[in-house]
Order: sequence, then C-alpha cells, then structure tokens
Amino acid sequence: MRKNLSLFGIAIGAWMLASGCNESESDQNAVMQVMLTDAPAAYEQVLIDIQDVQIHISEMEGEDNWQSLQVNEGIYDLLDFRNGMDTLLAFLELPPGTVSQMRLVLGSNNQVKVNGEMHDLDTPSGQQSGLKLNIHATLTGGIVYKIWIDFDAARSIVEKGNGHYSLKPVIRTYTEATTGAISGNVSPAVALPYVKAVSNGDTIGAYAAGNGSFKLSAVPAGTWSVIFDPVDPYLADTVENIAVQNGFVTEMDTVYFSQP
Repeated sequence: MRKNLSLFGIAIGAWMLASGCNESESDQNAVMQVMLTDAPAAYEQVLIDIQDVQIHISEMEGEDNWQSLQVNEGIYDLLDFRNGMDTLLAFLELPPGTVSQMRLVLGSNNQVKVNGEMHDLDTPSGQQSGLKLNIHATLTGGIVYKIWIDFDAARSIVEKGNGHYSLKPVIRTYTEATTGAISGNVSPAVALPYVKAVSNGDTIGAYAAGNGSFKLSAVPAGTWSVIFDPVDPYLADTVENIAVQNGFVTEMDTVYFSQP
C-alpha cells in the first residue's frame, strides 16, 4: 500500500521556511524525520501495520517523556523499501535536546505472502503496545535529523510447525552520517545473489534487485569482505578489503558470476 506523504512534505517545508526567519539558532526547534527501510527477505509481501511512532525526550518535564510523532499510519509492504529505498514514516518538530529511545507501535493487521497465499502474522500484544528502540541522538536547533528504522524482514518472520507464521521484529536504527554504505551491480542479474558484508563478526546482508543492483545500508566504517551467494548454477564469489567511511557510499566494481 502506497502512502500519501504530501502533508508531510508541506509541514516540513513550512518548518524550514519558518526557521529561515529566526535570527538565533538557539531559538529554533529541530525536526526529526523517521524513515522506514528494509533488509529484504525471500517473501512475496511482508505487510506491517504501523499505528504510532513515539520518542523519549530526556529534557521534557513531567513523568511521561514519551511523545508521539506525526505518523503516516497504515499498512506498509516492507519489500517496497529494499536495496536502499525508504519512505518517510513520521516526523516531529521539537526543541533541542537528547532523544534516547523510540517506540514503534504495531497494529494487528500484519501478514506475509508465501507462494501466492496470504498468512496472518501472529503478533504478541507486547509488540502492539510498543517496540522500544535505542537511539541516543542529541538534537541541535535548526537541523533536520533523519533516523532510519531498518526492519529485517528475513529474521523477523518465524515459520511455525503448523503452517502458521509469527512476527518477532528484528530492527536496527541508525542516523544519517553515522554509518556508510556499500553499493554495486552483479552480472548476470538473473543470478539474484544474497549479498552480505562481513567484518569482525558483524554481518549485514540483502538480496540484489532484479536489475542486478544492490545496496547494503548502515554499514559501520571499516574494512569489509563482501560475499555473493547466487542461485544455481552460478558460483559464489567474495570481494575482500572493501573500505567504508561514515557518510559515504562505497561503489564496488561490477561482480561477474561464472558457471561450472
């Protein structure tokens, strides 16, 4: 289901215009944008019912420091946002300060499509009351901050022995310019490899798109080995020593697959 984000764009544009009229940065609020993206899985659809996004603001007065963002609520197909694609899920104008946590509130209309058939995803009530995600971001007035919710669809869906499926979300959050990325292309595209970057026990992976392109997001700075696992009859391949810098996308040379 595609979401209409025109009101979000108008609101953010209005904030930016108003901010330009302020003389002092200390008088300006910050804007937090929450983006939804996905580490793809081998399903036909993964529908997630998102009802609310809340943040915990340390500097707010009172016992309840949780505040709801302006959320474009509804059902999202996570597979619409793979290989570097994302969508604006929520935003909020707020005073400078420290945001320590985020809470993602899910509804009950979660489904997965397997072999042309839709299956309901059993969602524990605790998840519907809010999944807490650590952020620890310090906001400065006059700045727009982007925080991504990276939903790992492959690891979030658990198949039960009775043919049912349950949702146990595996989610990472990351902010702009605190990580890098790795992108590139494979040939032939029909090899459809699973691409993963590995370094010091950390693994970040995603499937290549149908056109052969891939992008691994939220890759910490460092040196990575990138492993390609294509479908038969193509042979696996590994490219060593891929350097990643925060705030930059490392573009790899095209990887060509051979056959036995």
